[in-house]
Amino acid sequence: MSSGFSQVIKASHKALDDMKYEIASELGLPVFQGSEDYWGEIMTRDAGKVGGSMTRKLVAFAEMSLARQSPSDQP
Repeated sequence: MSSGFSQVIKASHKALDDMKYEIASELGLPVFQGSEDYWGEIMTRDAGKVGGSMTRKLVAFAEMSLARQSPSDQP
């Protein structure tokens, strides 16, 4: 079933997937890229830490991007 969601940037799925597994590795979680995204043995708390870390990094990237824009570029 289609959710109606379309990606604006096609490569974003791979980049986010790479980020997810990089963070999971940093947290010492036993999941590996290519495992078909099965995280059944991972506790919900640990999976949430991965998502929270991803969100913090993405917000930081966005803030840096906005900070680099000149004041005349902003509405």
